[in-house]
Amino acid sequence: MSVAPKGPSDIQVAELTDPGNADSLVEQRHKIAVIIPCFNEGRSIAEVVHSFKSALPSARIYVFDNNSTDETVGVARAAGAFIRRETLQGKGNVVRRMFADVDADAYVMADGDGTYDPSCAAHMVNRLLEERLDMVVGTRVASHVAAYRPGHQFGNRLLTSAVANLFGERFTDMLSGYRVFSRRFVKSFPAMSRGFEIETELTIHALELQLPVAEIATPYRVRVIGSTSKLRTYVDGFKIFRLIVFLYKNERPFRFFSAIAGALLTVALALGTPLVVTFIKTGLVLRQPTAILATGLVLLSALSFIAGMILDTVTRGRLEMRRLAYLAVPPPDS
Repeated sequence: MSVAPKGPSDIQVAELTDPGNADSLVEQRHKIAVIIPCFNEGRSIAEVVHSFKSALPSARIYVFDNNSTDETVGVARAAGAFIRRETLQGKGNVVRRMFADVDADAYVMADGDGTYDPSCAAHMVNRLLEERLDMVVGTRVASHVAAYRPGHQFGNRLLTSAVANLFGERFTDMLSGYRVFSRRFVKSFPAMSRGFEIETELTIHALELQLPVAEIATPYRVRVIGSTSKLRTYVDGFKIFRLIVFLYKNERPFRFFSAIAGALLTVALALGTPLVVTFIKTGLVLRQPTAILATGLVLLSALSFIAGMILDTVTRGRLEMRRLAYLAVPPPDS
C-alpha cells in the first residue's frame, strides 16, 4: 500500500532487464532462497514460481502454505517449488516459520498473488549483496489504479508517516511485502506478529538496530481474475496502528511514559491550582474530593515518569542483546 517513492536518495528504480541476464556470479557465490507465504493463491502461484525461476535460475523457491483450501499446494509443487506448511493462521506466523526453517545468504520474500514483479528480484538481490545491506524493500508503483486503491495508499502514507516520526524516516513504503533480506537479518529477527503487522515489525526492527537498508521502486500489478485479497482494510489497519503504539512503548519507554506523566500532571494542575489559590486566600480546602483526585494524579504522574526511566534502562539492555545476536551471525563471503 504505497505510492511512487520519493525523498530518500537511496531509492532506485529496478531495471526490468531480461531475467536470463541476472548476475550469474552473484548467484554462483551465494545461496539464494525465494520464500513465498501463500493462502488460497492457486490461480496465481504457478506463474509466480515460474517467473522467479526465470529471474533467479539458481535460487530455491519455497512456498509456505497457510491452510489453503484450494489447489495452491498441488499447483506450486507442479511448478517446481518446495512445499512447506504452517498451520497457525496469519502471515506473521508464516514469516516466523520461513525465517526459522530456510537457510540462505539472501532471502527474497514476495506474496503469491502475482502483484509483485519477479523480474526485479535479481536487481534487488544484487543491491543487497554488492552493498552488503541487510534489507532491500521493493516500494510499490501501481501499474493500474485498481492495483493500488486510493484508500490503501492513504492508509500506507499515514502509517508510514507515523513510524517515520517515531522511529526515523528511512522508508517510504513500510507495508510492502516485497523484500530481500540478508542472513544476518533473518536469523536475528525476533518475529512476534501473527498477521499483516509483520511488515511493520520488520521495518521497525531495521530502524531500531540502524541496519543498512535501501529501497528500490518496483511495479505493483493487479491481482489475477478470480483471486481475492486477504487484507481486511480497517481491521488490519487498526492492528498495524496498535502494533506501532505497542512497539513505541517497548522501544521508547521514556518518551512514552513521560508523555503520560505530563498529561497526568497537566490535569492535576488544572484541578488543583484553583484549590491552592482558594486555600491561600481563605485557609480552607472547599472541595476535598477534587484535592484528593489532584494529589493522586500527581503521584501517578511521578510513578509514570520513574517507570519510564527504569524501562528505558531495560530497553537499552535488550537493544544491546539484539545487536549482539545480529553480530553473532557471520556475514556472507564477498
